[in-house]
Amino acid sequence: MVNFGRAFYDLKGKLQNLYDERESAAIAHEVLNHITGQNKTQRLINKEELLTEGQNKEYELAKSNLLKGAPLQYVLGKAWFMYWEFTVNNHVLIPRPETEELVQWVINDHQNTLGLNILDIGTGSGCIPISLKLKLPYANVISCDISTDALEVAISNAAQLGAEVEFMELDFLNEADRNNLPVYDVIVSNPPYIPMSEAEQMHTNVKDHEPNIALFVPDEDALVFYRTIAQFGLEHLNDKGYIYCELALSKALESKQLFEETGYRDVEIRKDMQGNWRMLRARK
Repeated sequence: MVNFGRAFYDLKGKLQNLYDERESAAIAHEVLNHITGQNKTQRLINKEELLTEGQNKEYELAKSNLLKGAPLQYVLGKAWFMYWEFTVNNHVLIPRPETEELVQWVINDHQNTLGLNILDIGTGSGCIPISLKLKLPYANVISCDISTDALEVAISNAAQLGAEVEFMELDFLNEADRNNLPVYDVIVSNPPYIPMSEAEQMHTNVKDHEPNIALFVPDEDALVFYRTIAQFGLEHLNDKGYIYCELALSKALESKQLFEETGYRDVEIRKDMQGNWRMLRARK
């Protein structure tokens, strides 16, 4: 058995083969917080305390998975989004801060509107539709995904967080499937948008561990989801309804032009906290 101090420095040292020193230390602290239930200060005071047999097994498994490039959130099985903790696994994307900004934009625009019908396209962990329902409790929120495994995660998260969201399995790129959907006031989506040719430039813990179906689109049709959403909205969005989308940094201006050419008004793109064009809002 190892003590708290040795466990931290051992994990931090090995992680520096994958991450810089600061990030390695942050990950090691998170793992040990999770396993021991003691924060950084407590573990410093108790640095000679030994991991129990169960804690040691959990520690070794976490270390093994992390050194294979697995993201911390998958190793711990949880990720924070806005104000809530979500269960995550490798069937769903890890929630990201820029998506929080997209959700907050929707909330800010509609927090005083009653009876909204909202469609989320691409459920994943459920972080978008669940957060919208929790912050806009009088809205009717429906979310769809092609992945049964992702929907299982989202349904579990909704139950844990007490959010009444309707989930459905649906291939949105299948015209017959999506045409069966009704009309909505708001459509929101963080769709797949990374061209396959950019995969090799990505960190291994993303491209090798997060679900490819939720990340990548064909190089020859990188805007396929945006075009499909824009066309769908012409028939399935109420008059003066809104579409909100997270964007590919490299395709933001093209996406804006696509919605304008499809006939939407007041098409706006916004930068995220990092200064990247990552969000779009279009009005019918």
